[in-house]
Amino acid sequence: MPAPPALRYTPLHSVHRSLGARMVDFGGWDMPVQYSGIIDEHKAVRNAVGMFDVSHMGEIEIRGREAAKLTDTVTTNAVHKLKLGQAHYSGLLYEHGGFVDDILVHKVTDDHYFLCVNASNQDKDFEHIVAQNHFDAIVENTGERYAQIAIQGPKARATLQKLTPVDLSGIQYYWFADGEVSGTPARIAHTGYTGEDGFEIYVPPADAERMWKLVMDAGAEFGIKPCGLGARNTLRLEAKMALYGHEIDASISPLEADLEWIVKLDKGEFVGRDALLKQKQNGLRRRLIGFEMRGRGIGRDGYEVFLNGAAAGWVTSGGPAPTLNKNIGLCYLPAQQSVPGTSIQIMIRNQPVDAVTVETPFYKRAK
Repeated sequence: MPAPPALRYTPLHSVHRSLGARMVDFGGWDMPVQYSGIIDEHKAVRNAVGMFDVSHMGEIEIRGREAAKLTDTVTTNAVHKLKLGQAHYSGLLYEHGGFVDDILVHKVTDDHYFLCVNASNQDKDFEHIVAQNHFDAIVENTGERYAQIAIQGPKARATLQKLTPVDLSGIQYYWFADGEVSGTPARIAHTGYTGEDGFEIYVPPADAERMWKLVMDAGAEFGIKPCGLGARNTLRLEAKMALYGHEIDASISPLEADLEWIVKLDKGEFVGRDALLKQKQNGLRRRLIGFEMRGRGIGRDGYEVFLNGAAAGWVTSGGPAPTLNKNIGLCYLPAQQSVPGTSIQIMIRNQPVDAVTVETPFYKRAK
C-alpha cells in the first residue's frame, strides 16, 4: 500500500508552530485551525482585526495577446468588462455545468490575468485551463511564487496602511493595486472571505515571516489576533460565502448554488454555458438555502434534511454563528421548497430536529 503523500507547508509554517497553533491536514496542507480559539478569533475579525495565512491558495497566471479571450472562455463572469486593477468572483466549469472551482480573477493588464484558486484544486484548475488554450496565450501555474496573507476586519485598513505608501482608501472593494509593503513588492487586493472589510497581500515567500511580524506589530494597538481555518469557516458561513467541496463541487451548478450573479450567459461562449442554458430552460431541481436551528443541536455538514417526514436534501455547511448567537447552516432542498420560511428537520444522531429556512446572508456588515 503506497504511503500517503507528505503534507505541504506554507512559508509561515514555523510561525504557526511557534505560536502553538492547533494544526490540521487541510487538502494536503498542514494548516492552523485555531490559535486562541475559534470564537475569540471570529470576534476579533468582526470587531477589530485578524490575520490569516492563506498561502496555501493557488495562483494561475494567463498572459498573451489573447489572454482575455482564454480567460473569458474558461470562466463564467464577464472578463471583458473588467477594468485594469479590478477583480471579480467567478467560476471554472466543466461542460456539464458543474464546478471545477470557484476563483478570483484579477486584471493586471490587457494581456495579463491573475487567478487566485483553491489550494487543493490548483493543479486540476491549471490542467483544465491549459486544455482549453486554443488561443495566443500562455498559462502558468505560479503558486510557488507567492505567499498570501489576509488582513480582515474593521481595523484592517488602519493596520495595513501603516506599512504601505499605497493609499488603501483609494482601492475600492474588489479592486487591487501593485505596490510595496514595508519595502517588499506586493499585490494588495481589497477582497476577502469573511464578510468584513479587509485586504490580501501577495508577497514573495521569502518575505512572508517578516511580513507576518510587521502586520502583527502594526495591528497590536487594535488587538489583532492570528486566526485559523476554524474562524475563517464560521466567518464565511455567516456571510454565506461558498466553500468548494461543500456548497459547490463537480455535481453542482452555479444556478443551483444561488450564484447566478457570477454567470453572464449573454457574454458569448464559455465552457459550461450550454448546460446552464438547458438547466435554466428546464427549471432547477434543487437550490441552496440558509436555515436556522429551532430545536437543540447543530446541523453539521452532510446531515440529511427532511421535509414533511421525507428525506429531501442535505446540509452543506453548518455550525454556530458567534456573531448572531444562533446555530445556522446551508442546505440543498427541492427548488420549490427552497424559499425562506419553510419548516424542515435536520437529522442529528438519527433524531429529527426542527429548523426553518431563512434569508441569507445571515450576517451583513454595516457599510
